[in-house]
Amino acid sequence: MIVKRVLVVGAGAIGGLYAACLARVADVVALDTNRAHVDAMTRHGLRLTGLSDSVAKLAAFAHPAEMGSHWFDAVIFLVKSQATEAAFRSLHPVLEGRPLLITFQNGMGNEELLMRLSDLDVAHGVSFEAARYEGPGHIHHLVHGEESWLGPARGDVAGVTWLGELMTRAGLPTRVVADPRGAIWGKFIFNSVMNPIGAIVQGVNAARYEVPEVRELIDDMAAECVRVAEALGIRLPFDPMYLVKKFRSGQIPLSKHAGSMAQDIEAGRETELESMTGYIVREAKRLGVPVPVAESVYRMAKGVEHAAKAKRGDQ
Repeated sequence: MIVKRVLVVGAGAIGGLYAACLARVADVVALDTNRAHVDAMTRHGLRLTGLSDSVAKLAAFAHPAEMGSHWFDAVIFLVKSQATEAAFRSLHPVLEGRPLLITFQNGMGNEELLMRLSDLDVAHGVSFEAARYEGPGHIHHLVHGEESWLGPARGDVAGVTWLGELMTRAGLPTRVVADPRGAIWGKFIFNSVMNPIGAIVQGVNAARYEVPEVRELIDDMAAECVRVAEALGIRLPFDPMYLVKKFRSGQIPLSKHAGSMAQDIEAGRETELESMTGYIVREAKRLGVPVPVAESVYRMAKGVEHAAKAKRGDQ
């Protein structure tokens, strides 16, 4: 069997989880700008704890120039959406083998950007895994979700099938379909609602579920986001808020994880607010769909971002 070579761009929470899992079945290289993280992976491997317990041996680099002459069958982007273009432009030396480009990023617009920047085949998908970056060389696997969805944005299904099979063998069950946009939008709506609200309640997950007014806010905002998807002609294959309903009913125990946006604000990192809730608000305005609740949450989250920066002295 020919071993596939996969480059994971962005080895933080989900990127690190993907890199560690794929290293079981492929030759994986991790690229991440966090030098301490790269050094730890190089010296000790990439450690998974929580739902997964393993140490993956893989090559890791902080900059493409350090990689030397490499070619890859696939390049998976898992950086923040605002970093996609810079990450892609830095990769030109390793794209000569014409790899498949894949985005599993949370924000919208990444596949369109990759298609504008190159003539390579591009695939997009959605993951229902959840993880947390614990520190250099260490990822905590929080949630092992339902199967991922993956499909071509440019190219055909046959050109993507091998990657879906590889991910499934790696322990990340993946469904390959001709058009994954419905599933992508389903998760996107969930993120666009729950992430900014998680940031507004200062990362306290219980506040999203135990405060009646916040529960109503979540439901009203989700309904608006669904209307935007419908206006775009997106058919959702599942209820975007099904996980919320499972938490509320007690089917799933409530965790302390309030979303990546709250974590980013706490850590002083730039959030993906613009490519999540901001994208919803802009598309709603373009389509003429009223989204007063989503717009209010977006505005409040912008204020939370600014306040956090001011407290750190960034302003």
